[in-house]
Amino acid sequence: MTTITITKTSVDKYKSIECNGHAGFADYGNDIVCAAVSVLTINLINSIDNFTDDEISVVQDEDKGLIKLSFKDEPSYDSDLLLRSFELGVDSIFQQYGKKFLNIKFRRE
Repeated sequence: MTTITITKTSVDKYKSIECNGHAGFADYGNDIVCAAVSVLTINLINSIDNFTDDEISVVQDEDKGLIKLSFKDEPSYDSDLLLRSFELGVDSIFQQYGKKFLNIKFRRE
């Protein structure tokens, strides 16, 4: 199962997004749930890096199925929009494939 943890501040600003684990929908290389989450996550990171001036850090471990995006400071309006789009995308995957393959958690710090 892939667990996505979306962490926000007490005033509802994004702090980090973490995707952890392999979905297990199908064998490696054929797992459409894992591929969809991966595409959304990598596109989010690339979009923030290319289209905003926000400072981010990225940690990844392909073997563990881990990728974490963290913001140094409060995200800009543009990053916030990209993050809301990411949230919409992963929620759509969750609605279609359910609790067996994807878990989305929200955390406050």
